[in-house]
Amino acid sequence: MKPENILLKQANKSGLKVIDYGSSCFNGQRIYTYIQSRFYRAPEIILGIPYTAAIDMWSFGCIVAELLTGYPIFPGENEQDQLGYIMEIYGVPNIEVLDIASRKHLFFEDDDTPLIATNSKGKTRIPNSKTIEKVLKCNDPSFIDFLNRCFEWHPCDRITPLQAL
Repeated sequence: MKPENILLKQANKSGLKVIDYGSSCFNGQRIYTYIQSRFYRAPEIILGIPYTAAIDMWSFGCIVAELLTGYPIFPGENEQDQLGYIMEIYGVPNIEVLDIASRKHLFFEDDDTPLIATNSKGKTRIPNSKTIEKVLKCNDPSFIDFLNRCFEWHPCDRITPLQAL
């Protein structure tokens, strides 16, 4: 999911339509290893963890945050920077996540500390250096709780669509 794939059904109406199911698949069926637009990409895709429909709740959280601010919450210029943006707010993923990550070696040292990189703009992202409240300039506890539940590192801990309703 990404904002470009969410359309209004009619001008001046509140109905929405989701389009472009190009990378979709049935539950339990994994077709692609490189999916989701980077700014909306769930960490399990980046880290090489088998994915489920939970990736869509991550993307949905990204979209909701963007609707508030007008800007992507995690606008990484590459996957390293993307994880850096996420870790700035949510810290380093726990060992349970890293233990199942087939691509961990691309982003973490052998002792599971992140490989800290500087992006093309000279910015180095430090884990746990920001809060979601400050990034979004929002202190609504229900909204922040919802996003925190969308942005759980482990897909099994992430909010489901039914819980989100």
